[in-house]
This record gives sequence, C-alpha cells and structure tokens, in this order.
Amino acid sequence: MKNIKIALFSLFALFATSSCNDDFLDRTQPDTINTGNYPKTAEELATIVNGAYQPLQRPKLYNMRMWTSDIFAGNSIVGAGGGDDGIETTQLSNFVTSTDNQGVLDLWRGPWPGILSANIIINTAPKLNIDETSKNRSMGEAYFLRAHYYFILVRFFGDVPLVTTPQDVNGDLYPARAPKADIYNLIVSDLEKAIQLLPTKQQYSDTEKGRASKGAAIGALAKVYLTLGNWQKVVDLTTQLEGMGYALNPDYADNFNVNKENGVESLFEVQYASDGGYDFWSNENQASWASTFMGPRGANFVGGGWGWNQPTQEFVNSYEAGDNRKAKTIFYAGCPDYDGKEYKASYSLTGYNVKKFLVPLSAFPSYDNSPLNFPIMRYSEVLLMKAEALNELGQTSLAAAPLNLVRARAGLGNVSSGLSQVAFREKVLHERRMELAFEGQRWFDLVRVNNGQYGLDFLHSIGRTNATSKYLLLPIPQIERDRNANLTQNPGY
Repeated sequence: MKNIKIALFSLFALFATSSCNDDFLDRTQPDTINTGNYPKTAEELATIVNGAYQPLQRPKLYNMRMWTSDIFAGNSIVGAGGGDDGIETTQLSNFVTSTDNQGVLDLWRGPWPGILSANIIINTAPKLNIDETSKNRSMGEAYFLRAHYYFILVRFFGDVPLVTTPQDVNGDLYPARAPKADIYNLIVSDLEKAIQLLPTKQQYSDTEKGRASKGAAIGALAKVYLTLGNWQKVVDLTTQLEGMGYALNPDYADNFNVNKENGVESLFEVQYASDGGYDFWSNENQASWASTFMGPRGANFVGGGWGWNQPTQEFVNSYEAGDNRKAKTIFYAGCPDYDGKEYKASYSLTGYNVKKFLVPLSAFPSYDNSPLNFPIMRYSEVLLMKAEALNELGQTSLAAAPLNLVRARAGLGNVSSGLSQVAFREKVLHERRMELAFEGQRWFDLVRVNNGQYGLDFLHSIGRTNATSKYLLLPIPQIERDRNANLTQNPGY
C-alpha cells in the first residue's frame, strides 16, 4: 500500500491546483474522470479503488491543506519565506478570508475526485462477476473513503452537494447544496456498511497494511458521533475498538517514525512511497511534502526546509512541565540535537519549528523524496474520544482512565480526582490539542464544541479578534458558484 501507483480516471469538474504563487501549484491535476471507463474486471476495479485513495495524498488535502488548518486554529503561524508565500493561509488565520481564497478552493476541490471514484465503485462493483471477497472489500473501502471525503467537506463548508452516483454529461452537473444533516446521514450509513464489509487490520497482508480496515471505519464513525454529540455511540464504538488489537506505542515519536508506519497505534494514515517515489511535483504525489515544508529554514536539517507552520509562544507555553511530547513535536532553543545538529531559535520567526513530521537529511538527502506517512487517526485519539464522551454522559470518574493512559505515555501524572464535568472537559480538549498537534485536528475541535463558541473564545483569547461566527464555516469558492448557479453561499460572505 506504500506505493499507490494508479491509472487515474477523473472527476465531475476540472480541479486545478492553486495555492501559493509557485508555478507547480498552478498546474492542472488529472482530476477529470471519463465515467464511461467503468470497470469490467477485478483488476480494473482494483485500479479504481487505488485511485479513490490518491486524493488523500495530494496538497489539496493531507499533503498540505489539512495540516495548515492548525495555523488558522491558532497553534502556529505560516512562517515560510515571507512576502506572499502562504498568503492564502495567512488570510485564513487572520480571519479576513474571501471567496477567492486559494486555500479554500483547494479544500473544496480536494475531496471530489475521491467521491467520484468511490461512487463508481459502489455503483458498479455489485454488477461484476468477480470474487465476492474482493468485491466486498472494494465496496467497503469505497464506502469508507466516500464517508471520509464528505466528512472533510461538511465540517469545513456545512451544506454541500450530495452526489452518490457517477456524474456524466447526461446527469445533473449543477447540483445544489444538500443540508448538512443529509450529508451526515450518508456518512453514518456509509461507515456502517464499511464496518460490515471491511477486513480487520490484522487480516491484511503486510503489503496491504494501510488500507481502510474495519477498525478504521469504527474509529471514523466514533469521530462522526463525537462531532454530532451522540456520546453513548462514541462510548460503544471506542469500547469495541479496545478489543481489536490496537494499543499506544510505548514512545510517542514512533507514530512519526518512517520505519514504524502502520503500527499498533495506527487506525488510518495517508500512505507515501517507501522510496519517496516519483518527482516531488508530479501528479502522483507519492512523496510527502510535510518534511520539506516544515523543516527549519536555513538549518540544513532536512531536504528543503522551507520553514512553514511555526508554533506560537502560546502553544509552546501550553505544554505541562514534564510533557515528553514537547521535544518530540517541536524544536526550541536547548532541545535535543537533531541528526547531530543544534537547533537555533533564529531559524524561525517565533523561535520554534515543527519536528514530528521531519525526515533527516542524512536518511533522505533530497528535498523531494520524503516517504513519511501522515496520520489521520491514532489509537490515542480513540482513548481521548472515549474520555470526552464518558464525561459528557456524567461519568467523569470513569472518563479519567482512558485520558490517563494518554497522559502516562506523555510522562504526565493522572488528572486530579473529583474534577467537575466542565473542568474535565477542558482537560480532555487540552490533551487533544497537545497529543494531536499539527495533525489537522485542532480546527475541527474548535468549531464542534459548544457550537463553535469554544473556538471563538479561544481565538479571541490569543488575539484573533477578527474571528466571528461566520468564519466557523469556510466560504463556497466564488469560481465554483460562477460555474454552478445552484450553489448558495454561506452566511456573511
């Protein structure tokens, strides 16, 4: 699964890539699909299944835009090279986002190729005369991936078009936005089907580890219910996962070790080629951008080293004394040497850089071949979801156990006994922030808790006073509304 070498088909609009001012981000991606090329054999079906994963690897999603959400969530600043470098993310983090923001356009367009591929599989596979085991697994992967892509869209944009069949010239090419309740109904239904159809992680061969599994689908459904506030469902699903062979890695850093990918803590992660694969700017996106983009500028720590995603002082101050995740997540003056080199605060505008996704120059000397996977869900998050849900159900004393497992791995003591529900909630949200830092999770916590008021209060507390309720959803890109008059705009834009 590390090498997802795919003959891509396409998608229901032309999804051009754009973000910074660099030429490579202005190139057209192969995101248009000839929907007449439906699979007829098991081999062709497998190709489309592989293609349904590929949008995860692209800069529109986990190779850039998903982790940059931590910047507008207040964990970090763009940093980068100054000038207009990352201007779209700076605008998002300053809450002056407009309908022509290129980062917003990427996030809107990123999931649709995967949704179309999934729709082709779901609508075509049942008719194929192929092995039932392969057919069911393919459909399970498609249901999982369609749910995941829609989960990204609905949390960023709210109401979005609900498309469940392959689009072609004879179909409705200008769908209106469906209510987010309908989107969530589809997501839940898709994940329930995926749970029934997918094998467990242990049933995959070593070469296929990293594909969607039953455990990944259960974890994803728990996260959906966490977002919707169905606490009992969260408890039931996370309890089910506790008996499926997942566990915390003894060392937090193992979650970001290129030699320990798809390990015991991993439920689902974006796969990149073990040798870096292809060219960094190629449409295949088999090399991770994270190390190159986040490496300290001028430090010669990693190939590239463009200085993006610099942690803020407020974020760094949020670490509790003795939290061993600090030295494994970020660089700071006096931190342990990296690959035999000393970190200097002058490498960053804030005095800090992200460390957890870097691959050292001594191991991979080129800027364009980082093979490190990107985590989407880890078992530590399962434990934190269970802790949060138990607390919301009024079972605060029981909620401490899963939370303390995560804290113990970080070298921290148990939370105080007798905490109120409100105080415990703050503890869990704090733990989520530190445990999942820079993994593209924080923004979704800000906007889901207390209908987004938690996020607004936090953002105002760190000086992001432009943040108002309208910014809890991103705008529908104007270029998409120009192409589809049925697309309405989110309030305030």
